[in-house]
Amino acid sequence: MTIATIDPTTGETLKEFTPHTPAEIEERIAAAHAAYLELAGTTFEQRAGWMRAAADILESEVDTVASLITTEMGKTLATARYEALKSATGMRHYADNAERYLAPEQPVDPAKAGASGLSVRFDPIGVVLAVMPWNYPLWQAMRFAAPALMAGNTGLLKHASNVPQSALYLGELFERGGFPHGAFQTLLIEGAQVAPLLDDRRIRAATLTGSVAAGASVAAAAGRNVKKTVLELGGTDVFIVLPSADVQRAAELGVTARVQNSGQSCIASKRYYVHSDVYDDFAGRFVEGMAATTTGDPRAESTTFGPLATERGRSDVHELVEDAVAKGATVLTGGTLPEGPGWYYPATVLTDVTPEMRIFREECFGPVACLYRVDGIDEAIERANDSDFGLSSSVWTNDAAEIERLGREIDAGGVFVNGLTASFPAVPFGGVKDSGYGRELSDLGIKEFVNAKTVWQA
Repeated sequence: MTIATIDPTTGETLKEFTPHTPAEIEERIAAAHAAYLELAGTTFEQRAGWMRAAADILESEVDTVASLITTEMGKTLATARYEALKSATGMRHYADNAERYLAPEQPVDPAKAGASGLSVRFDPIGVVLAVMPWNYPLWQAMRFAAPALMAGNTGLLKHASNVPQSALYLGELFERGGFPHGAFQTLLIEGAQVAPLLDDRRIRAATLTGSVAAGASVAAAAGRNVKKTVLELGGTDVFIVLPSADVQRAAELGVTARVQNSGQSCIASKRYYVHSDVYDDFAGRFVEGMAATTTGDPRAESTTFGPLATERGRSDVHELVEDAVAKGATVLTGGTLPEGPGWYYPATVLTDVTPEMRIFREECFGPVACLYRVDGIDEAIERANDSDFGLSSSVWTNDAAEIERLGREIDAGGVFVNGLTASFPAVPFGGVKDSGYGRELSDLGIKEFVNAKTVWQA
């Protein structure tokens, strides 16, 4: 894929970028390693000061950054602005909490370990390679960058090829805030160049958010080199509605859950399992809400959601819909390619989806919901877990026993009750099964790339 900014509202190529040469890549790896040696000797207070300064810069430039995100991947200007501000919040969270998260621990009384002194300290490990997606160009990368830098690591960012200007902005932001030269840099490289980078001994670990295939490739390369990885690989998240739920509220937020970011979110709800007792009520409200959405110019205030980010992405979505319809699925709204320029796709609802259809198991990265009727909580849980993915879930019930059971039995990294799945700086985020492993955010996220070192004293 060409490294370029292509306007998804028109398909026009606005700016192309030349990939970094082998010499330029080597220069950046060397700078990242040198910065690590310097950063590892700094204090949390110093790093926090630089992180807050970088957050201040981002906030002061939020309108420019939001416009850049919208231009490159098509999300609405309002959501792009929110993403940039959320990124600054995440930076401040780790500036405020990293020292506490990584404070030395004493797991047992030293005497029980035959020692006069015992502690576990959390030291940085070095250069970490981050492979990041285009759907949240700033926030997704910041979920790695802020904790990694605050831990004393340095980062090399291989961003998606369709958001190069967002990537270059991130590659300069932290040095502008005061971090040493090379502490966080962008590599303009093709996807095929990622795995070989893990052969370099100066790169100590990798984190990736993307497809299962991309994650498997990076994990294989890292495994061959005995290096740790954290993977977040998408999902087919469920949205379960049971009889005690506030159906009106569930239907209203169910629309948001599917069309947020034009449906291009790993944690967007995709499979809707609704109890028979409230199915007709929910379905009527949900389909009406989906049909009322407006897709169009992401800079217009009246737009609900903008175009899909790439031409291929829209083709993939429509192929899944066409396959389902050809095999007997019913389209309740949407499902047709609009005429005119740009990679727009309407909010779509399918029913009568069966296992023979690709969309039954594959992740649909666009505003397409599959609506199913279930007869009870047993069936809802069974069908929710019948997936290769397990990222998160949104469940709607006011029954305490059901809440406890759903929280325990749904096989996913998160269960959000009467609300939408979201990522917060202080809360761990990640999945199971083909959704990946490891955690981002919170204290768990910052501890993914540190050396938990035991210090024992006789």
